[in-house]
Amino acid sequence: MFAEISGFLFLFIIIDLITATTKYGYEIFSKLDSEAKLQEINENPKKFRTGTILVIIEHVVIVSLACSLFLAFSSYNIILGLVWLSSRSAEGLIQIYNKRSYWSLLSIGGNYATASGAERDVLIDRALTVLKTKNSIVSFAQILFSIGTLAYSIMFAFYEVTPAIPVIIGWFGIIASIIYGVGNAANHIRPDFQALWNLGGLLIWIFELVLGGWLLFSPFIIP
Repeated sequence: MFAEISGFLFLFIIIDLITATTKYGYEIFSKLDSEAKLQEINENPKKFRTGTILVIIEHVVIVSLACSLFLAFSSYNIILGLVWLSSRSAEGLIQIYNKRSYWSLLSIGGNYATASGAERDVLIDRALTVLKTKNSIVSFAQILFSIGTLAYSIMFAFYEVTPAIPVIIGWFGIIASIIYGVGNAANHIRPDFQALWNLGGLLIWIFELVLGGWLLFSPFIIP
């Protein structure tokens, strides 16, 4: 049961995040143009609120996913289970906490709309600090994400779990999480170099889509 729940949660996260980013304009990594961001929020505050709420839901589901995976598979290796439970739960929780600060852009934007001169410059600087902090938190959270993904990928690659998961899915997850983690580190050293990180992100999306679909549907189609 918990394996199927995990599969559903993997797919829910993907759909939720795609909706937030494509329909409601949420940026996983925000552009550091705080004045443009404040203008955008004032033009459509409902869009900002909806996108942010969807992402908060995604973070909550990430914590739920870590727990359901732990309940489904930790008996095969409790250490790996604790690694992904702690890292992915921390990933979700720190991002939920940070959204309190990100949400403050609504009030900053409202004040910006009626401000002028030096007061407006102060609000722009405050918004820029919020965006920089958000990006730093997201970047750190992705390190935790890579560790957690690597942990359960190792589980699927080296242990015969039930329901059975093809070894190739586990190995794909190992490769994807390593590339994603190395790409994240490389981006810290050279912010203009994002190719490796983007490649890792694409591989992770494929991995989670395939894994989520397998966990959710294979018990119903494979005898």
